[in-house]
Amino acid sequence: MNSTGLSAFPLTPITDDGIDEAGYARIVERIARTDVDSIAALGSTGGYAYLSRAERSRVADLTVQHAGVRPVIIGVSALRTRDVLGHVEDAQRAGASAVLLAPMTYQPLTQDEAFGLFEAVDAELSVPLVVYDNPITTGFTFTGELHGRIAELQKVASIKIPAVPTDPVAARARLAEYRTHVPERVTLGVSGDGTAVAGLLAGCETWYSVIAGVLPEECVALTRAALAGDDETALAMSDRFAPLWELFARYGSYRVAAAVAEQLGVLAPGMLPHPVRGIDADGLSEVARALAHAGIDRSS
Repeated sequence: MNSTGLSAFPLTPITDDGIDEAGYARIVERIARTDVDSIAALGSTGGYAYLSRAERSRVADLTVQHAGVRPVIIGVSALRTRDVLGHVEDAQRAGASAVLLAPMTYQPLTQDEAFGLFEAVDAELSVPLVVYDNPITTGFTFTGELHGRIAELQKVASIKIPAVPTDPVAARARLAEYRTHVPERVTLGVSGDGTAVAGLLAGCETWYSVIAGVLPEECVALTRAALAGDDETALAMSDRFAPLWELFARYGSYRVAAAVAEQLGVLAPGMLPHPVRGIDADGLSEVARALAHAGIDRSS
């Protein structure tokens, strides 16, 4: 798998009765019709932590079946190594092109314990591994030294890093700090959609994107401009989404992405797993205004 470009993270529609399989297939097919570089299922946007192993296995199957020619990354994170390895088995059986792993915590993990998790997974893989560094959600913070140790494992191909500073000098400095530990063969991919353009312009090779799961065409265009060095176009495109990035910060990207999908008719209301609730009516109005500001036609 080429671990560069744009990786789109689809929402998983979750009801009290399980996965809305037909709805999920439509979401994946909609992304696959665009020029995204990969589709990453069962990340945080995919609600993996709320699903059983059987449900996650089914999502993996559906993603590969409906992704067409797009490479598929499958999230395999869980609290126990035993369960992670089960998800790895299911992902590889489904035909995943790569897997995505974050060290989840209840009891805080040491750096050595986290390394042991990645080492155990690396030994079982026949496909590349994307390291998921998401301290806000997982409660685990990587040191630079740990990134370096993990990057030496055979199957590690990319690291999904947290949001970078918006200041160009500070963003380049952040990337340079990663590169003191991480070899060039391992790509660095930015998350935190509001600062994605800053990360791409600073040297990240990949954008691991929440919003690309619902607005893939727009995100492809932004990614291509940034990676081509067209700073002006990329920054202008990101600025169009500034009100949406503000809503991400206020409500969380998971809820806002679901609200955008509802506004576009991609996802029915009420498809987030309880106890998570969708955005209220006032918030939905703000989402509609943010989409209008970005020039998104909600009727298309």
